[in-house]
Amino acid sequence: MIVRQFISWVRTAPAGERAEATRALARAWLISDLSDDDRAAAEGALLMQLDDSSPLVRQAMAEVFAHSTTAPAAIVQALSIDQSSVSVPVLQHSPLLIDADLVDIVATGNNDVQCAVARRACIPVSVCAAIAEVGSAAAALELIENPGANIAPMSWDRIVERHGHLAAIRESMLALDDLPAATRFALIGKLSDTLAQFVVAKNWLSADRADRAVGDARDRSVVNLAAQARDDDMRGLVAHLRATGQLNAGLILRALLSGNHDLFDHALVELSGLPLNRVVALVHDRGGASLSALLTRAGLPESTFPAFRAALEARDEIGFVGTVGGATRLRRRMVERVLTVCETAPTEVSEPLLILLRRFATESAREEARVFCDELVAEGIAEPTFEEAPVYATELSEPELYEPNFPEEFCEPMSDRPRFFDRFRFKTQLDREPDEAVLEETESYEAVSCDMEPCEAELYEAEPCAVAFYEPERIEPRFDEPAPCESAFRTPSLDESRDAPRSYREPLLSDLLAAA
Repeated sequence: MIVRQFISWVRTAPAGERAEATRALARAWLISDLSDDDRAAAEGALLMQLDDSSPLVRQAMAEVFAHSTTAPAAIVQALSIDQSSVSVPVLQHSPLLIDADLVDIVATGNNDVQCAVARRACIPVSVCAAIAEVGSAAAALELIENPGANIAPMSWDRIVERHGHLAAIRESMLALDDLPAATRFALIGKLSDTLAQFVVAKNWLSADRADRAVGDARDRSVVNLAAQARDDDMRGLVAHLRATGQLNAGLILRALLSGNHDLFDHALVELSGLPLNRVVALVHDRGGASLSALLTRAGLPESTFPAFRAALEARDEIGFVGTVGGATRLRRRMVERVLTVCETAPTEVSEPLLILLRRFATESAREEARVFCDELVAEGIAEPTFEEAPVYATELSEPELYEPNFPEEFCEPMSDRPRFFDRFRFKTQLDREPDEAVLEETESYEAVSCDMEPCEAELYEAEPCAVAFYEPERIEPRFDEPAPCESAFRTPSLDESRDAPRSYREPLLSDLLAAA
C-alpha cells in the first residue's frame, strides 16, 4: 500500500521532495523489516526512479546505496554508469562493482569518474593498469597517493611515460619509499629533460652543453640509486638501462670508480648473458685474458679495456672504505690512478676515454672538497671566533634610525654588503664605537667587534670588508625630509666621498651620541 501511494505521489511532486522520498524508500529497503512482497515492490519503485528526469533523485539513491553490500545490484550497476554527479559516490565506495566493470568505466569515463575509481579503498592490479594506460593526470595522481592501490611495475612505467613531465606526478612518486629503482630513474630522466629544455630555451646553455650536463647527472643518479637497490630491484634497473640504451661503457666505468661493485657486476651480467657467479669469478681473475674476454662478450669497446683493468687493480690495491667521505676520497684516488695509467700507457689510448677520465677527475675533486667543507662545518671549525670584552649599551624605547645625509647620487639601492653611506637601525645605543664591526645573521642581528662581545643591534654600520652574513632591511632613501640627527652629519663632496679611505665611516657613533 505504501509503495503504491509513493508511485502515485512522485508523478506530480517537485524534484526536491521526490529526492527526499526516494532517499527514505531506499533506506527502508536496506534497514526495514519488509515482507518479500513489499521488498519486491520497493525495488521496482526504485528501479522506476532511475528514469527520473532530475539527477537529485538518482543522487539520493547513490548516496544511500554507495557503501552497502546488500543494495540491489541492478540499481548499483545503473548508478555507476550515470552522469558523474550521480556515479561518483558509487564508483568510489560500492563493494558490488567487479574489476571488469571498473576497467570498462575507467576506459569510457571522464576525469571525475576516473578519479573516483582511483580513490577506492582497494584497487586491484587490473584497474590500476587501466588508469595508468588511459587515465587522466589527475586520476594518476590520485592513484599514486592511494595506499590501497596495487600498482604493477609496468603500470608505474606507463604513468611515468604519459605524465612524467608534470611536476606534481614526479614529486608524489619520488616521495614513495617502495618505488622501483628503474621507475625512479625514469622519473629523474623526465626531470632532466625538462630542465635541459628550460635552460636551452633561456639561452643559458647550448643544446650540446645541456645534453652533456643531463647525461652526467643521469649517470650520477644511476650510481646513487644502484647503491640502494638490491636483487630484483637492481636487475630491474639494469634491464631498464639496457632497454633505453644507457648501459654504456662510461656508466659502467663510473660505477666501478665510485666503488659500486654491485652495479658493475650486474651490468656485465646483463650485457654478457653470463650468470652472476661466473662474472664475479672472471672479474676477480688476475689474468688479463679472462677480463678481456668478459668485456668483449659484454660488447664494450676494446679501447676502454685498459681503464677497466687499471680500475680493478686500484680497487684491489686500495680497498674500500665504508664512510661517505672515505668513499669520495677513494673514488678520487682511483680516478687519478686510472687516468695516470691511461696517459702513460705505451699504446695509444683513445681521446674520448681520456676526456671522460679527466671529467671524472674534476668531478671527484670537487665532490671531495664539498665533503671536506661539510665536515668542517659539522665540527664547528669554520665558525668565526672573536675576542671577548665588556660592552656597555643602553636599551632604547624605540629603534633609532641613523642615516647619512648624502646627496642623491649616493642613495643607491642597498647592496648585499653595507657601505658607509647606507642607513642602519639600532635597538640599543652603545657607549663607545667598535673599531671593526661584523654583522652575523642570528635570531636578531648582532654587531660583533674584534674587541667586543656581541651587542644588540639590528643593523650596525661597518666597513664593507669587515662584514659577513649580512641581510639588511631595505629602506627607501628619503630626500624630502632631513635625516635624523642631521647636525651630527656632514655632507662631503662626491670626490671626497669616493676618495675616502676604507676605514672611513659616516657618521661616527661618538658624533651621534654627542649630538644627542
